[in-house]
Amino acid sequence: MAPDDLWPEPSDRVRELLRGVAETMLARHTEILADMEAASLRDPLYREISQDPVLAEASDRVAVHTLKKWLTSNIAAPGARVPAAESEETRAYARNVVLRGLTTDEVTSWRTGQYVVWRWWLAECFLATSDPDELRALVEISACSLTTSVDDDIAALAHQVDAVREEFAGGAQLQRYATVELLLQGADIAPARAEAQLGYALTGPHIGAVVWTDSEKNVGALEATSEQLIRACGARGRLTVVAGTCARWLWIPANTVPPTADLEELLARHPHTRVALGRAASGINGFRRTHMDAAAAQRLLARLGSPLRAVRYEDVQMIDLMSADVGHLDQFVSDVLGDLENASPVLHQTVLAYVEEGLNRSSTADRLYTHRNTIDRRLARVDELLPHPFADRPTEVATALTVLRIRGAA
Repeated sequence: MAPDDLWPEPSDRVRELLRGVAETMLARHTEILADMEAASLRDPLYREISQDPVLAEASDRVAVHTLKKWLTSNIAAPGARVPAAESEETRAYARNVVLRGLTTDEVTSWRTGQYVVWRWWLAECFLATSDPDELRALVEISACSLTTSVDDDIAALAHQVDAVREEFAGGAQLQRYATVELLLQGADIAPARAEAQLGYALTGPHIGAVVWTDSEKNVGALEATSEQLIRACGARGRLTVVAGTCARWLWIPANTVPPTADLEELLARHPHTRVALGRAASGINGFRRTHMDAAAAQRLLARLGSPLRAVRYEDVQMIDLMSADVGHLDQFVSDVLGDLENASPVLHQTVLAYVEEGLNRSSTADRLYTHRNTIDRRLARVDELLPHPFADRPTEVATALTVLRIRGAA
């Protein structure tokens, strides 16, 4: 069937209505995108993408591009077939799909976004006209246009994914990624064979790390950050797996995870990169566990919308276990901290330092370069703000304050 036969030719009046609805939707596209994201998060097929900051960012860029493309096309040429998405956003997304070993099955979550757009669009159609004939034509042409556009975009992306797979066929990075995936899934693969394929010893200690950036413009910094990270761990080498266009997975043969302060100093030289580190562990099981730690820490930052650029799983393990339901986590923070939640960040910092110093006020004062009497006054003020005395619930208070730190509130 020719494109012009896919749906009726709109009249001049219906073209005018289409353009007006599209202009209204474009002005509110930020609200629509937020609604699309919330709906997509309820789709199990989207979960693997949504929990990875790099994949989620790439997916968000595609969503913005495709929504604006459909709306602006209906402003410029109301009712005409919209060209399929062939953009840098979709090409980057296709590369991420291939590099991460995903399939275009995950793209079916785009249908969820389509339903959200249609609800918004239909509501505007009913506001645009009360004439039943105009409304019928407007809805019919709109439905055909949106459905066909999404179908065309999914087909175009699948074609781009196939092209990237062909480009990467037999590539060392994909082979390495495949071997790592087998190890992470606990597959029965001979250690000697895996070591030969990876060029990395699976015996001994490992520290897993995820190094990523928010934009392809900054991928050049990933290599420099990775090199400085292995030196901070006291190692001489690493295993690197390309895990998308903007992310690298690392395994570093070391048994000491650098302090957070050292990581933050390292990243000060690379302001657009971020790092998540797992706990040190040994052997093949340790290879798997330390990576899972690092990936969980990275997902935690995404889940909580955290601006932190360096995170160690050992520092956030409890919060990771508690934060499957972010709403419940926020309620926990409010219940435990009371008025301290919105108090001065200086009080938050004092309590965390006090806990880290083993509840020793003198060493806390030394650490914060202040007088012991100042620490006493601050802790007294903390007790006034808390619903219960700090001494009764030190672990809960420290955990709640750590949540605030991760979320960037303090």
